[in-house]
Amino acid sequence: MNESELYKDLGKLTKDKSRWKQSIPFVASLLNTESVRIRAKVLWLLGEMGLAYPADMQGYVPEIALFLDSAEPLLRERAVNALGRIGRSNYPAVEQYRNDLFRFADDENPKVRLSFIWASENIATNTPDIYKDHMQVFEKLLHDPDDKVRMESPEIFRVLGKRRPEFVQPYMELLWSMSESDDNRVVRIHCAGAIKATGMKQDNGD
Repeated sequence: MNESELYKDLGKLTKDKSRWKQSIPFVASLLNTESVRIRAKVLWLLGEMGLAYPADMQGYVPEIALFLDSAEPLLRERAVNALGRIGRSNYPAVEQYRNDLFRFADDENPKVRLSFIWASENIATNTPDIYKDHMQVFEKLLHDPDDKVRMESPEIFRVLGKRRPEFVQPYMELLWSMSESDDNRVVRIHCAGAIKATGMKQDNGD
């Protein structure tokens, strides 16, 4: 089977969730292929499979984590995302990589930084407390030079604001300011969404 055929088959498998559980070993075996395109697709699919079947994916997490050090940005991006999806439903499976993931907030590639935010949102959905001492990392991303990263960065404040509003409270003034005056419309909307999630009201000094 050539690369194009394999990629097409993986696309079909992606849509057929009834086959996911039984296909995990086969899909994981494709991490060893030479094609960056195939490995990227596999990493993404393993993340989705891991969200659906966290116990079955646990043994493959170390193999996925090896791609965190890839020289290929696409593979770093997909590995970070996969760990986030798996960690959403099975945080203990990815816990040993928790601190390592934070370095991707400063990755040279904006798509990797964006994937870091997505991964953090996924993990924070069910395990928010681990982010208590890392909020400054996300504050920095609010000022990222890449627009797509900035558009997504308020979303981690929304996820955490809903679950642990006290984590977001120190950044409310900044979020208020950005929700009213940022040049990017999506950033303004997402900052307003983060504020709303906390349930806090703006202090107008009254």
